[in-house]
Amino acid sequence: MTIKIINKSKHPLPQYATGASAGMDLRAELSENVTLAPLERALIKTGLFIELPVGYEAQVRPRSGLAAKKGITVLNSPGTIDADYRGEIGIILVNLSNESFTIEDGERVAQLVISKHEHITWSEVEVLEETSRGSGGFGSTGTN
Repeated sequence: MTIKIINKSKHPLPQYATGASAGMDLRAELSENVTLAPLERALIKTGLFIELPVGYEAQVRPRSGLAAKKGITVLNSPGTIDADYRGEIGIILVNLSNESFTIEDGERVAQLVISKHEHITWSEVEVLEETSRGSGGFGSTGTN
């Protein structure tokens, strides 16, 4: 699949790290460093603009290493970029650690996954088909 992209950043286009990678790293496009205090959040721009085909979305997800090592994650994870959005891709990052964290220009701060989705039509009914689980909620399946 080919996606149209405008790159107004100083950095290379997002790319897959390996042949089996699902996500591509997104880099911060900053004129100056941004420091996030504990529990602080900020919108980090990327300088990237994309044109997705209808039926697809781009999901902005945390980078696992940054989350595990530094407590930095994407606040609305996954963030959804709709096919009709043409603005700059921004990433809402939050610092969930007890220490301040500084984001530098060009730093890999999130990943982007392109995903197909369906549009549905509701069929309003009075009764749903029974299952063995029924209305059991969180933890109701008894599995660990």
